[in-house]
Amino acid sequence: MHDLFSDWQQQPYINITLILIMFVMFGLLTLSGGSDSAAVLLRYGAQSNPLIQAGQWWRLVTPIFLHIGLQHLLLNCLTLFYVGNLLEKTVGHFRYLVLFLGSGIGGNLFSFAAGNVISAGSSTAIFGLLGVFLMLSLVVRGNLLITETGITFAVFVGLNLLTDFFVPQIDIWGHLGGLLTGFCLAFVVGVPSLVKLAKKTRFFYANVLFIGIIVLCYIGMA
Repeated sequence: MHDLFSDWQQQPYINITLILIMFVMFGLLTLSGGSDSAAVLLRYGAQSNPLIQAGQWWRLVTPIFLHIGLQHLLLNCLTLFYVGNLLEKTVGHFRYLVLFLGSGIGGNLFSFAAGNVISAGSSTAIFGLLGVFLMLSLVVRGNLLITETGITFAVFVGLNLLTDFFVPQIDIWGHLGGLLTGFCLAFVVGVPSLVKLAKKTRFFYANVLFIGIIVLCYIGMA
């Protein structure tokens, strides 16, 4: 029994649960009229600046679990399955959940401040997870796997951001915001199993995030 529990604890069950929630939500969207319907998306919590400005701040969270079309869902979930499973095993379950949700919210805040479109998707959180790997590749020394993974994901991020400039339907501000949030949040949350961060370093990035949240909220509400 103890061995079964230990095996379960080592599995990325948080990430798998998040992916399952996304599939369930996609099913609800489809049954309610279609995931490409603006009215349906808004009913289930898609991001909308006017509604957030009216006080519906929970719309900074719910869009993470909604997707527009089956291709959008499958592409994001496949990416999340690979990146998320690897990161959850690296940082632990609780830290992973904080990084995922924090990055998604941060990306949606950037989108709230810089754009004015109905948006949904887990890509804000996914870019944040990629930002965590970039952070780890910079601060963790002597770990070839982390270094090579960080370089690979850096190329992936660069190509995706470049593509975003030429595809108007993609929320580049959400992607960029998620990336920056994940990078900074990784310093705050820390990864004790890989590197010990100085308190002043974690405090600095905590303040960067705090100030960033205040500024983005101010701009979005203006």
